[in-house]
Parts: sequence; C-alpha cells; structure tokens
Amino acid sequence: MSTIVVIGGGLAGGTVVTSLREGGFEGDIVLFAAEPHAPYERPPLSKDYLMGKKPIEKAYVHDEGWYAAHDVDLRTDTEVVAIDRDAKVVRTTDGAEQPYDQLVIATGAVPRHLALADGSGAHTAYLRTIEDSDRIREFFGEGRRIVVIGAGWIGLEVAAAAREAGSEVTVFESAELPLLRVLGPTVAQVFADLHCEHGVDLRLGATVTAEDLRGADLVVVGVGVAPNATLAEQAGLDVDNGILVDARLRTSDPSIFAIGDVANHDHPVLGRRIRVEHWDTAIEQAKVAAANLLGGDQDYERQPYFFTDQYDLGMEYWGHGSADDDVEVEGDLAARVFRAFWVRDGVVVAAMQANDWDASGEVKATVGKPR
Repeated sequence: MSTIVVIGGGLAGGTVVTSLREGGFEGDIVLFAAEPHAPYERPPLSKDYLMGKKPIEKAYVHDEGWYAAHDVDLRTDTEVVAIDRDAKVVRTTDGAEQPYDQLVIATGAVPRHLALADGSGAHTAYLRTIEDSDRIREFFGEGRRIVVIGAGWIGLEVAAAAREAGSEVTVFESAELPLLRVLGPTVAQVFADLHCEHGVDLRLGATVTAEDLRGADLVVVGVGVAPNATLAEQAGLDVDNGILVDARLRTSDPSIFAIGDVANHDHPVLGRRIRVEHWDTAIEQAKVAAANLLGGDQDYERQPYFFTDQYDLGMEYWGHGSADDDVEVEGDLAARVFRAFWVRDGVVVAAMQANDWDASGEVKATVGKPR
C-alpha cells in the first residue's frame, strides 16, 4: 500500500489530507507540521481572532481527534529538513526518515524581515502564527502606540484591529496610497480614507527611520512574505519565486506536488505563472492536488479570490488585476458600497464588491468576460 507524505501544517496541508481520505485513499498518510498545532487557517490571525471576537478553535481545519480517527499520522512540532528524491524519503530535525511514494510540499511562506525594525530596540512583531497574533494583541489597548510598517492587507487589518481596541496607530507606507500596486489609485483611495476616518495616522510615500519607531509600544512589520522554498531548492526541484508547478500542480519531479503560498503555478486560464498567497487558493489547490494524487488529471483553473474586513468595510475580490488596468466603478465610493472592475484589452481581469454582498455571484461571473 502506498504512502503519501505532506510537508506543511497550514490550511493547504490540512485540506489535502482531508481530500485524500474523502476521495477514498486507503494508504498511509503522514502530515508534518513544524508548528506545535494541528493545521489551521491564517486569516483569523489578522481578523476575528486578533480582535478577540472568535476563539482560535474556530481556525483549526479539524480538531486533533479527526486525524487519529481518519488514520492520518499527524506529527506536530516536527520540521522536515531534507528531501532525498533518490531514496524517496524525507528527514526531520531529529534524524528520523520517513519514506514516501508521493509527496506534497505545502510549506507556505515566511515574513520578510526589516533590519531597521529588528535593530531599533522596539518590540517588533511579524504576523504568521498563532503565537504572533497572541503577542500582537497583548500590546493593544488605550494609551498604547502601535506602529505598522507596510499598508498591505496584513498591515491594514492589524491597524484596524488595533484601532478598534483603542490603540493609537501610525502606518508607514512607501507608496503614495495603500494597496496601490494591487488596486490602482481609485480603489486604493477608498482604503486610505477609511483608515484616516478611523483615526489612523497614515503616512504615505514615507521612508521609515529609527526615530519614527521611538516611543512605540509595538512595531508590526508587514512588508510581504517570501515563499518557503528552501527545502525544495535543496532537493533540486525547479524553483523561481516559489516551487514551479505545472497546471496540475506537479513539480519538476512527477512524484512531488506543491500547493498554496509556496507554489508558483502555470495557470492555464491566466496564461502565465502566478503565485497566490490567499486562503481560497490553499483550499482549492489542495483539492485538485488530492484528485491528481488519486490518479486524476485535473488542471487548476480557478481564479484567485480573497476577502478582507476592516472596520465597517467588507469586500471580496476575484481575478488578478493590476494598477495598470482600467478601473470601472459602479455604486457609491464615498459610502463604500460599490463594485469595481479591472479591465484589460476590453476584458474583465478582476472584479470586486465592497459592502454589496447580494452582488457577489454577479460580480464574480464578470471575470474573464468582455466589458
């Protein structure tokens, strides 16, 4: 009977083992999680869990009992340090070896560090794990000053959570608007106005200095992540901004798949490689990988999807647009109830709804269609 080994205890790893069992796989499954937790979702770490609105148990893919009940050998707090493709084994920090017939790499991404913040002497945090979220929340409260470096999705969600907890918040962003490279100036301005209206000291086009961090109770750095592809690179797999995978999520080794944040995917619909760091991609790539591990022949064709909740603004976004696309807006930007469409060569390449939840299906359906 064959053995499938999964490296990575995030949402992608937890979903692929679930899909394997649901798909009828009866062989051995071994799941290595470097953290001391069963697989869990990360969005709550900057949203409801960070704000204390939901317990961490809501973030777990399954409780730990599920893995034993479904004969999944879950090894938490265990890091894989080498893949021997010739022998078809993985090695862990304690020197143990685990053979595999097929392997799934779901090692995710790691936050990019900022030397200025790390060497500033201030309490500095990066958000990736449950423990990171716990530590950040400990600094929230009236009279506490939080500095956020980077006005991307994580930075803005942390800023919103900190403000709702009564903290003073300063956000530094090198671009002229938050999320400018993703949304373009029209929609990015909505997020700038949102945070300013809620009392955030938003400093745009800014270069951070050590003096700017002086007096902060906590500095949260959110300047992006890097794919955690070192293990794959050392094993001789093709790597370039993540682990290169084909349309079916196979790496350059046909017995090894890669999914989630770490995978740089040859997307058959978009017609180019893309690496997506969002919740939905981790789930849906895991399902397709599981189907192919079970003998299927499925391409991963799904468009990227993500969502955010900040203060009174909730939004959903489908597709893969850029700041260079033409943006068409329907609705009321000032009231923050609108739909936006990113159009390239007459075709909708991305679409978004903000506080217009009844429109989700209709907006999603426009992606890939002429405008």
